[in-house]
Amino acid sequence: MKKLEGKVAIITGASKGIGEGIARVYAKYGAKLVLAARGERVVGFAEELCGEGYDAVGVMTDVRDTASVENLVKTAVDRYGTIDVLVNNAGVCVLGDLISSRDEDRDYHIDINIKGVWNVTKAVAPVMIEKKEGKIVVMSSVTGDMVADPGETAYATSKAALVGFTKATARELADYNITVNAICPGYVRTPLVEGMARQSCPEDPESVLEGIASAVPLKRLAKPEEIGELAAFLGCYESSYITGAQIVIDGGSTLPETFTMGV
Repeated sequence: MKKLEGKVAIITGASKGIGEGIARVYAKYGAKLVLAARGERVVGFAEELCGEGYDAVGVMTDVRDTASVENLVKTAVDRYGTIDVLVNNAGVCVLGDLISSRDEDRDYHIDINIKGVWNVTKAVAPVMIEKKEGKIVVMSSVTGDMVADPGETAYATSKAALVGFTKATARELADYNITVNAICPGYVRTPLVEGMARQSCPEDPESVLEGIASAVPLKRLAKPEEIGELAAFLGCYESSYITGAQIVIDGGSTLPETFTMGV
C-alpha cells in the first residue's frame, strides 16, 4: 500500500514550482488531491494529473480571501468527504530593501505568506478536529529564521513568522492528534527563484543561480520533487510522532561558518 493511499490532501500554491512538485509526489503515493492556486493553470494541472490516472481537482483560490478559502475547503469535503492533509505552500517573494521598498510590497508578503497560511489552516482545522486526526505542513524557509540576503526583509519576516505559527498551532492542535510541521527549504529551482534571479541581474539571471549553487555544499539547487518527498513524509503515518518541528532541506547551504577557513 502506498503511504498516502486514499488520503485527501489540500495543497496550496499548487500550479507551479514547489507546489507542483509536491502535488506530483503526493499523486505518486496515492493521495486524492485538491489543488489550489490563484490562476487558471491549477485547473489544467489537475486535469493533467487525472489524465495520468490520478485523482485530482483544481480550485482557483486566493488564500488572502476567507470566502475563497471556505470554498476550497467546501469543495474538498463535498468531493471527498474529509481532509487528511493540508500543505500550506502558497507564497510570494519580491525583492526590496527596508528603506526603499513600498508598503504595498511589505503587505503583499504578509497577506499571502502569513495571513494566507493562517486563513487556510483555520478553515481546515475544524474538519481535522472533528475526526481527531490530521497532518498540516507549513512551507517556511531557511530565509528569515536562520539566514537572509539583502533585499529579503519582507520575505524573511514573513517566513520567520511561519516558524512561530507552526509551533503555536502544533501545541494547540496536539490534543486532537493533529501534527503541524514546517519545511525550511534553501534555494529550489522554481519560477519564483528564477524571477528573483532576474530581479537581481536582469542581463544574466543564470549567473545568479550558478552563484547560489556554487555556495551550496552539494553544489546545486534543490528540485521541487525533493521538497515534495519531505512533504509526503510529514503528511503520512511514518511522521506521526513529529510535531512543531522545523526541518531544513537546503543541500547544506546553512552549514558553512566561513568561506575561507580550512580551504
